[in-house]
Amino acid sequence: MNEHQWLHWAQRIQAIAQAGLTYTDNGYDIERYGELREISIEMLREQTGEPYPVVKELFASEKGYPTPKVDVRGVVFQDGKILMVREKADGKWTLPGGWADIGYTPKEVAVKEIREEAGLDVRAVKLLAVLDKKCHPHPPEAYYIYKLFIMCEQIGGSPEAGLETSDVAYFGENELPELSRNRTTESQIRLMFEYLHDPRKEVTLD
Repeated sequence: MNEHQWLHWAQRIQAIAQAGLTYTDNGYDIERYGELREISIEMLREQTGEPYPVVKELFASEKGYPTPKVDVRGVVFQDGKILMVREKADGKWTLPGGWADIGYTPKEVAVKEIREEAGLDVRAVKLLAVLDKKCHPHPPEAYYIYKLFIMCEQIGGSPEAGLETSDVAYFGENELPELSRNRTTESQIRLMFEYLHDPRKEVTLD
């Protein structure tokens, strides 16, 4: 069994419960879907040790039909090296990016995140990859997440850390720093270098 299969089960139970609570008006079903949601919360709480209120707010507070969250990462190369930022949250390195914001296109999110986290003005060029986080060696995550990687070109600005970052630097393919694996994995960074070496490479789609 997959090491984190329990998380997949909890996510599926939560999704079924959320969809059921959204669309049913039958009192009996509302009660049963509510019980399913409680089971999913207890599964996550038991495995993580986090208090019940924290798990409920993080994992089971959304309403409406359940859909994956979207994480957008900007990919910028300079002189054969890739742009990375050091996260204040854990002191490790990642591609600049974050959650997609309502009202912004994916390209606009990538441009905004690079500006805020690395101080650079960029132009979004093309989509490189759409990855399902569960298919890659990230630590367990309560949310179900799709990751978008977008190639960008610098058009201005200079490297400067932001509110959530403490450093900005470029790294070669064989000199990668300690990565913030919840955000970016080594295999994903190496995939981005494949696009540097082969600009005609097709979009990677999980």
